[in-house]
Amino acid sequence: MSAPVPARNRPAVTTRPVEPGDRAGWQALYEAYQLFYDRPGLPQGFYDTAFARLMSGDAKDFRGLVAEDGGRIVGLTHYVFHPNLWRPEGVCYLQDLFTAPEARGQGVARALIEAVYAAADAAGAPNVYWLTAEDNYAGRMLYDRVAAKTPFIRYSRKV
Repeated sequence: MSAPVPARNRPAVTTRPVEPGDRAGWQALYEAYQLFYDRPGLPQGFYDTAFARLMSGDAKDFRGLVAEDGGRIVGLTHYVFHPNLWRPEGVCYLQDLFTAPEARGQGVARALIEAVYAAADAAGAPNVYWLTAEDNYAGRMLYDRVAAKTPFIRYSRKV
């Protein structure tokens, strides 16, 4: 499922499923992602559990992709397929998407989104959706090009 994306006179960024040997690079990016969303200092067990779930191979659990540039992991995404009463084929939720700051603007996030689209198509569940922070302006500029913004507002239970 490699999706080369040319990036301004540079070698192509490639996407692929996350593998056991990606643990250190994946965790560094996932920690940066958690910090981006004001969740610093999560315990190591959080990352251990998340990575184990990505490695489980359980079709009902999360899957992960990484983007590589020159053999270095520069982006990640996590997604899951789930049932939906409105779409009998099910849908795909793209939960996490993060690009290393030094790799932004080089097609990494787009390549990861397109790789999730390809995985959803292959699974027969072409509807892919995600959420983002309202103030994630840089991300939203890309999302406006690769997806349709919906009019729905998200509510969450108060805890």
